[in-house]
Amino acid sequence: MSASIDFDKYEVVIGLEVHAQLQTESKLFCGDSAAFGGAPNTHISPITLGHPGTLPKLNKRAVEYAIRLGLACECRIEKENFFARKNYFYPDLPKGYQVSQHTAPICVGGRVVIPTADGERAIQLNRIHMEEDAGKSMHDQDPAFTMVDYNRAGVPLLEIVTEPDLHSSDEVYAFLTVLRRLVRWVDVCDGNMEEGSMRCDANISIRLKGETKLGTKVEVKNLNSIRNVKRAVEGEIKRQITLVETGGTIMQETRSFDAGNGTSFSLRSKEEANDYRYFPEPDLAPFSFTDEFLDGIRASLPELPDALVQKYEKQYGLSDYDARVVCDDKATADYFEQVVSMIPKHKAVANWLLGPVKSTLNDKGIDMAAFPLPAKALAALIQLVEDGKVNFSIASSRIFPELLQAPATAPLDIATRLNLLQDNNADNISPIIDEVLNKYPDKVAEFRKGKKGLMALFVGEVMKASKGKADPKLTNQLLAEKLK
Repeated sequence: MSASIDFDKYEVVIGLEVHAQLQTESKLFCGDSAAFGGAPNTHISPITLGHPGTLPKLNKRAVEYAIRLGLACECRIEKENFFARKNYFYPDLPKGYQVSQHTAPICVGGRVVIPTADGERAIQLNRIHMEEDAGKSMHDQDPAFTMVDYNRAGVPLLEIVTEPDLHSSDEVYAFLTVLRRLVRWVDVCDGNMEEGSMRCDANISIRLKGETKLGTKVEVKNLNSIRNVKRAVEGEIKRQITLVETGGTIMQETRSFDAGNGTSFSLRSKEEANDYRYFPEPDLAPFSFTDEFLDGIRASLPELPDALVQKYEKQYGLSDYDARVVCDDKATADYFEQVVSMIPKHKAVANWLLGPVKSTLNDKGIDMAAFPLPAKALAALIQLVEDGKVNFSIASSRIFPELLQAPATAPLDIATRLNLLQDNNADNISPIIDEVLNKYPDKVAEFRKGKKGLMALFVGEVMKASKGKADPKLTNQLLAEKLK
């Protein structure tokens, strides 16, 4: 049936609601631990459980984190704020309501710039607001009962709400990738979707191309990875278009995505804002902050990745690709900055990070923050290559692995112990070159007739015969002289 459907005549409109769990030590309104894990119902207190007579108190660090992300997203920061009660019953919501921001989000507007096939595009944000998390219902612990763990209840969240400004699953994937890098970059959230510290709901609708009125939206929840968000969006787009084309009607509803089989299923009809009966939270006073407070947070922000990419391209001469990979995460960019502060060979340092270092991280299954080699050690190894004492091949294949095992050892000592220091003595290299040229008389004749690409063969053979110790630059010079 779907083979005859014209999917291209429809435009897809997508808005995202992303919840980012803040990396505070305690919860949003009490001192209970906000750490991930722990035995069920051990990070709780009467305040988390909403017992009568308990009063919440706002976590100042959570407010600072909200402002950090808002400034990074170019939002307008609201100085006058208050919380509201969002009323609904759910087993893992111990108070019977959630404390959130409704009409007064702390961050208004803003944007996130994403890469697309047609160049960069700014995705407009509606708001970023603070709220507390709910607990967690577990349906697989007991055959007869649903168990509830309240450890997560009250953990501070930021909800990042976009405008309906995305139009494909590829844009959704790019947005979440950029946003995850950003929340990690400004150090407000670890972005770990598998642990639930970053979660995404997608509101998806379709309309005929050229129309301006939005179609009926469907919210898809239960998305625990960026890849699964992309899969869920693609599946929902196909479902909606197929439904309309076969005479069906799209219902406003909330659906859950089953990552196992790639399909979604209906959970409930979608609530409207008035269903939640919002009203100002009576137990929390309104809060405000000064320009000085904002300026202090603004001054504490690191240089953001897009600005660093431009800096690396314009000032350091890196390619766009190299600059973006170095800025893929803050730990890599910080490490790059440390190394180039000791040896300002920016392209060489980038090559090492994108080559041997990245391969090591992949092999060990770790990220840059866990890379064991101090920046000083890598700088010393690169300096060996720059000084002509070893070539890159020997440095990366022989010295680098040894250095990883003993990071405190000087690379020069390793090269000396393994007899790897480069030979730049013409008297030693010249006889090896003679042997190579005598071994390939036909290739020498071809070279002299104009087949200059054979130079690489001769250099390679000399390096092999010298066990990688011949100075490549001197080898090329001597070969050129002997081949005249």
